[in-house]
Amino acid sequence: MQYPHIPHTPFDPGVAPDAGARRFFEIMNQRRSVRYFSDRPVTSATIEWCVRAAGTAPSGANKQPWRFACIDDPALKREIRIAAETEEREFYERRANPEWLADLAPLQTGPEKEFLETAPWLIAVFKLSRTDEGSQVYYINESVGIAVGLLLAAIHHAGLCALTHTPSPMAFLGRILNRPAHERPFLLIPVGYAAPGCMVPDIHRKPVEHILSWNRAI
Repeated sequence: MQYPHIPHTPFDPGVAPDAGARRFFEIMNQRRSVRYFSDRPVTSATIEWCVRAAGTAPSGANKQPWRFACIDDPALKREIRIAAETEEREFYERRANPEWLADLAPLQTGPEKEFLETAPWLIAVFKLSRTDEGSQVYYINESVGIAVGLLLAAIHHAGLCALTHTPSPMAFLGRILNRPAHERPFLLIPVGYAAPGCMVPDIHRKPVEHILSWNRAI
């Protein structure tokens, strides 16, 4: 079966392309990962719109191999925190090599993950190893990665903050959330408002000349 084709409707930002691109950069350049969240409520409608934005991402053969499990139940968040901290202690005490720990040291991270309870929402992102109907999916990591990028942009655009949290292994998420076997944990994202007085590391992004090249490398 072939998809019917329909006319494309271009998006018009109302400004020249360079101005539109620059404005988007200026907005996204203010985005920061935070580890200190307020318990200020965020509506489920807000989270749904952010997930809807993520769901507009392109994917291999349009299989859309993602699932966004959104959690605001305090008991569930507590259970997830306990399981995540168990894995994190293993990471910091045994799994991580010295170089990895040295790279993390300036960020002052550790196994305690209070934000998993404080943030009003957790979004557990799962990647699908097959569709719900059992058919093959393609470019899974690439597709889900793009969707997460759009999710983070939508969260920031809504005036909220997020953190990409990757306790490893993350199999506990599927168990706690009762997800089917073909859904594999990909990322855990606390979402909410930053706590009053929230501090973030004074890090800097690479200058554009370090991340952009034109045509063939010399």
